[in-house]
Amino acid sequence: MATCTRTLLKVIVGCQRQLLSASRPSVLSASQTAQRILPVRTFAAVKPQKKEKKDDKVEEKKTRKVIDDKDRHKPFGKTAWAPVDDVYILRHYPRTICSAADAIDMLKRYQALDFTPENQHLYIDLLLNMKLEKKKKVDTFVSTVHLPHPFKTELNKVLVFTEDSNQAELALKSGAAFAGGVELIQPILDDEISADFYVAVPDMLQKLVPLKNKLRKKFPKSKRGSVGVNVSKMLQLFKTGHEYMVESDCYVRTQIGTLDMPKEHLYANLETILIDVCSHRPADMGPFVERAIIASHTSEAVWFNSQDVLPKPAEEEQED
Repeated sequence: MATCTRTLLKVIVGCQRQLLSASRPSVLSASQTAQRILPVRTFAAVKPQKKEKKDDKVEEKKTRKVIDDKDRHKPFGKTAWAPVDDVYILRHYPRTICSAADAIDMLKRYQALDFTPENQHLYIDLLLNMKLEKKKKVDTFVSTVHLPHPFKTELNKVLVFTEDSNQAELALKSGAAFAGGVELIQPILDDEISADFYVAVPDMLQKLVPLKNKLRKKFPKSKRGSVGVNVSKMLQLFKTGHEYMVESDCYVRTQIGTLDMPKEHLYANLETILIDVCSHRPADMGPFVERAIIASHTSEAVWFNSQDVLPKPAEEEQED
């Protein structure tokens, strides 16, 4: 009997231990969750301050210091105003900008020393200041001028659009390559007919719309002077006219003649082109040509002062 009692006590004690061990994790987990519960916050969090952006800061504009070399014995950062020898390093001296007449003489001397062809073309490269007031710009343009001394050996082919038979006949007599109305549209689209310039009377513009994509810049426009009533006057301009255009928004690159032409003829052609270029910008906006270069196929580029070629205003002439 005593043995049975001891065994029963051991079983009861063992059951109590198992119950205690099973209930212990639940108590621990409850305590752990209780520790994780945060108290309710009854006040507003402090708003973090944003870092000031660099754009918001008022930065002083860095102005480039302009150095006046007028009274200096030599330019700033250079060796001297002009080299004393024919062989020198270019970066040690300021760029030489000569007059247009001297530039033409230099190119003629280069051609004689290098034994290059005399009839090679002479080119000018102009950098234009296209800016206007209130962030506006001068629109790119295409212009045709009548040079006082033409250098092309062949006349330009001009096609005249008109439905008037009398005008068409007069145009052909005046030197037009082709003259006619809507019957010329399809041959042009089929590349059976082509010309250097296309002129038209105002009544034909609406009928020539199918040719816009084909002709593109050659399509007749009143701004270019290729639309008008006076057909003979337009033919006189475009048969012997010289066309140039503004490339890359601000550059004019065009021919002015050949090296075998007299110096006076080249200078007159250059003056005509420069005057026509500067006519596309208001005179009160300052100089239009910022940089002018003249060169041939085989020579180096020579910088020249374009303001010396242009006629001076009447006020400056009176002051002088």
